[in-house]
Amino acid sequence: STSNIKFLVIDEADEMLNMGFIDEVEAIIDQLPKDRVTVLLSATMDTKISRMIDTHMKNPVKIQVEEGVSDVANIEYEFYKAEETGKEELLRDITILENPDSCIVFCNTQIAVEHIDKFLYENGYSCNRIHGGMEQRDRTTIMQNFKRNELRYLIATDVAARGIDVDDISLVVNYDMPKKQESFIHRTGRTGRNGKSGKAISFVSTRDYLSFELTKEHLGLEHTLLNPPNAEDIEKLKEAFEKKSNIVREVREEKGAKLAEDIIKIHINAGRKTKMRAVDIVGTLCSIEGMTAKDIGIINILDISTFVEILNGKGEIVLKTLQTKNIKGRPRSVTIVD
Repeated sequence: STSNIKFLVIDEADEMLNMGFIDEVEAIIDQLPKDRVTVLLSATMDTKISRMIDTHMKNPVKIQVEEGVSDVANIEYEFYKAEETGKEELLRDITILENPDSCIVFCNTQIAVEHIDKFLYENGYSCNRIHGGMEQRDRTTIMQNFKRNELRYLIATDVAARGIDVDDISLVVNYDMPKKQESFIHRTGRTGRNGKSGKAISFVSTRDYLSFELTKEHLGLEHTLLNPPNAEDIEKLKEAFEKKSNIVREVREEKGAKLAEDIIKIHINAGRKTKMRAVDIVGTLCSIEGMTAKDIGIINILDISTFVEILNGKGEIVLKTLQTKNIKGRPRSVTIVD
């Protein structure tokens, strides 16, 4: 029931609409009480956002943050000259020079992310990648591994730049210079968080020079382009870099880990193609003794599979019961997801 919902917050509205979620967002809004407080947050206000405001908000008050930059005092910026040929080697040298504990490398395209991930992996780096062309489930798993400190390097497109809460990222590298100043701020804002210091290094090719100048102006920086580090300096630092790379990383407990201990995800071998609906899942689960709707988490129905989170430590009893209990009139194969 949504009848008691008093507040609706739509965050990153422009990004959600750009990713094609307008129908889903509006379907949710249509289920909410009309008597509510609605807050919409967006970096841009285009015609789609304006239509959404006119449709779903009553007499809205517009609050515009003054043009400028968020607090960048904790971030040290550096910009290196870089041409497309040789950027991989420059990235390798920069990682040796900086020897970060945790690093995100941003690229502008999915192809570049795949290429750099392969390059670093083949050179012995603890790394993985995320981009919009991957399944959400795979992206989530990789992000969890990065948050838990199981990976030292994450290579990503801008899909990782917004709304990612990862502690202690010491270095951000813009392998490709972003075209928009907002993207630069979102990317580099992954470091220097919560009062800690961080560093952001950007590679600037000839074709990136205008973006470089606009970014400096936007941030109020006076930086000049640095030449790539020389081979002798890199050679002297290799031993320390390799020593840190070989240390077994201490896995951090992810935020919400205590809560996750009471959650079990199950897989049901039926989905949209067999006309499985969320209401079918909820009805079956709530018919199990001791189960209520509050014990059911996210239900993700795919074409031929359904994934369901069982909360509050009730996963085992649900799994056992569903081995012999029909779902939508038929027996289904139900297994636990590791």
